[in-house]
Order: sequence, then structure tokens, then C-alpha cells
Amino acid sequence: MSVVTNTTTIGAIEAPSRRNTELFLLAFAVIIPVFAYANVGLAKDGSLPAGMLGYGVGLSLLAGVTHLMMRKFAKYADPLMLPIATLLNGMGLVFIWRLDQEPSLGKAMAPNQLMWSTVGVALFLAVLLFLKDHRVLQRYTYISMVVALVLLILPMFFPGVNGAKIWITIPGVGSLQPGEFAKIIIAIFFAGYLMVKRDALALASRRFMGMYLPRGRDLGPILVIWVLSLMILVFETDLGTSLLFFGLFVIMLYVATERTSWVVFGLTLSAAGAVGVASFATHVQSRVNNWLNPLAHGSNGGVTETAQAMFSFGSGGLFGSGLGQGYSRFIGGIAPKSDYILATVGEELGLTGVMAIILLYGLLIERGIRTALAARDPFGKLLAIGLSGAFTLQIFVVAGGVTGLIPLTGMTMPFLAQGGSSVIANWALVAILLRISDTARRPAPAPAPSPDAEMTQVVRP
Repeated sequence: MSVVTNTTTIGAIEAPSRRNTELFLLAFAVIIPVFAYANVGLAKDGSLPAGMLGYGVGLSLLAGVTHLMMRKFAKYADPLMLPIATLLNGMGLVFIWRLDQEPSLGKAMAPNQLMWSTVGVALFLAVLLFLKDHRVLQRYTYISMVVALVLLILPMFFPGVNGAKIWITIPGVGSLQPGEFAKIIIAIFFAGYLMVKRDALALASRRFMGMYLPRGRDLGPILVIWVLSLMILVFETDLGTSLLFFGLFVIMLYVATERTSWVVFGLTLSAAGAVGVASFATHVQSRVNNWLNPLAHGSNGGVTETAQAMFSFGSGGLFGSGLGQGYSRFIGGIAPKSDYILATVGEELGLTGVMAIILLYGLLIERGIRTALAARDPFGKLLAIGLSGAFTLQIFVVAGGVTGLIPLTGMTMPFLAQGGSSVIANWALVAILLRISDTARRPAPAPAPSPDAEMTQVVRP
């Protein structure tokens, strides 16, 4: 009789990486902007644009390189975020190039936007390559606070642009908007701080009208953030960054403590601060007046940019006038390529196109929140929800301002509008979310073989 012993190793079940799904979606994310580019050329000149092939090849290379890096360094990350960001960035380049065809809107900005998009993708790849574990960022909680404050204060020492001090000028580089990078660094600080302090902040002293009221000494953090946001609004007249800064803290505070009372306090303080600053800040008053009375102000026959944006949305109807066939150039200045680029979408692609763009943003935010739910560590959960919240607030205040829901804030529509700082920062934001997603979905290491895993088979002659 012979005895044969076979050893079977029990390992972790290999989870699907879904990178093939990402590749399939990336193909559509490249094809759609290329067809849109061709559509603009046919509408404007009756022929395919000369740069169509170069644009398609360039966008394909960027998408291909990022996909290969994802396969190598973030194999288990969410498969939808990268295609959505690529599609939004590609369509933004198409709309900026379309507006470049209007001589009244100044020099061409699409080549610069393409260059900044390439820099943003390079930063995206650098984050994936060097940030092996998002939990490393927790070590720099208070350093992040200092860096964020420096970035928010710097614009005070540079001349204002259109009444707001949100830019810094770097020789040889140009103008940058530090607030775009500060939102990411602030989210890192808030995530690290709230992870440590959330138990103390969740304590309640008494119950009033169905809400648990926080203790007086625990109101300190939210009061400090409120004062800082008001200082940004007063000294830099930057309504958008102020709303983003304070709103992000309230969102993350609510997620960390699960106390509705913090949201009520946050909204109350925000409303009180906005009304107080608007009572003496002329720039904020001008934004509010243009919002309330868009036809009563402005140099273009008494019509403001806000009113022209409304006309663009109205003339677009359900399906739009067609790419390249709108009149959003009447908005004036550089606004059609930056603040009001969503109005061009509304006029030339109609309500259908606007809803498609908003749906893409919503899907990207949903994947970020899904990443927060899947994260295994508290810091990762808070950081993912903070980055998703910052992205959400920015889209809300920009889209709300352009559509007339709220006063215009002067922020940039992520990936879509002209702005080097914005596109670079948002590519970095997506990279950090993908790193958290990869860590959350990566299978646990296989356990060491146990004696139970050995099977002995007796073979009889």
C-alpha cells in the first residue's frame, strides 16, 4: 500500500479588478469629445477641423497612459471615476475651443487648457505612483492646516481680478488660484482632526425641539471655522471659497458626529455671516443685485451677464441649437469660457445636454461617496466624504450661480471650464479618491496555511 500526501493552500478569493470595464468606458470617453469636436468644425466651417486628428490622438494617449498606470498601481480602484473625469475634461476642451472660434471673446485658450490638462494628468499619475496608502496623509493633519491657511491668505497680497482677490501671480507660470488646491488640503486636515475629536463633538448637553444641542465648549471648532470663512469673504471678497470652506467643515462634522444640530448651527451661522458681510461689502452686494435684478444693471444695454446666460438657456430649449451654432458670445468678456461655460452647454445642447453633464457630475460624486462607505478605516471614510463634499459644493455653487438659483460666486466648473488651477487640482482629487477606493476593495492577504488545509489521500493497490 502506498500513501500519497497532497497539500492544498487555501488563499483569499481573487476579487475582480474591473479594469476591462474601465478600458471600455474610456473608449467612449475619448470618442464622444472627438465627435463633438468634429461637429463644431462642421457647424462653423462646413469641414472637419484641422486639429481633429491631433486632438483625438492626444486624448487617447492621456487616457491610455492613465489606464495602464491604474492597472499597475491601483488595480482594484473604482472603474467609473477615470472615464467620467476624462469625458468631462474632453468635453470642456471642446467647448473652450468652440468659443475660441468667436473673435470677440479674445485670444484662443484651448491650447493652454490642453497643456494644463496634461499637467493635471501628470499629477494624477504622480499621486498614484507615490501615495501607496492614503492613511499616510493622516500624519500631516496639522501641517495640512498650516499649508491650507497659507494658500488661502496668499491672494490677499496680490491685486484683485474683477473685484475678488483669489489669484496669485507666479513669474514664468502665470496666475494660479490657490483655493482650488486648498480645498483638498483642508479636507485632509478636517479628516484627521475630526477622526480624533469626533467623540467629544458628538456629546450633547441637552435636547431642544427634537435636536441634541452641542455643549458650549464644543462649539469652538465650528466658530473658529466660521470666523475664518468670514475673513476670507471680507478681505478677499471671495464668496465661493468662503462657502466651500465652511460648508465642507459642516458636512464632515455631521458625518463624523451624526448630529443634525451641527447642520442647523452651521446653516444659521452661514446665513448670519452672509447677511452681515453683504451689508457693507460692495462686491458681494453687486453679485446679489445682479442676481435679483439681472435686467436692471450692466453696460450692455442694461443687461448683465446673468441675464445673457438666462437668454442662452431659454434659447437652447430641450435639445439645443447644435454645437457651434449658439450665441453665448454675447455674455461678454472671458465669462463664456469660465464662469458661464454651462450656459453654452445649455444653449447648444439644450436641457438634455445640461442634464447629461449634471448626471456625469452626480455619478462621479456617487462613486466618491460609495468609496467612503467601502473604506475600512475612519480616516479614509472622512477623507473620501470630504473630497466628494468639496466637489459637490463647488458644482452646486457654480451651477446654481449660472442658472440663477443663487448669486454667482466666481468659482470654476470642475473639468469643464477654463482654468489651469482647477483642472490640475481636480485631477489630484480624483487620484486620491481612486487610491482610497483601491485600498478599500483590495483583497486581504492570504492567511498562512493551517493543518486543516492538508488532505491526505490513501491510494490502495
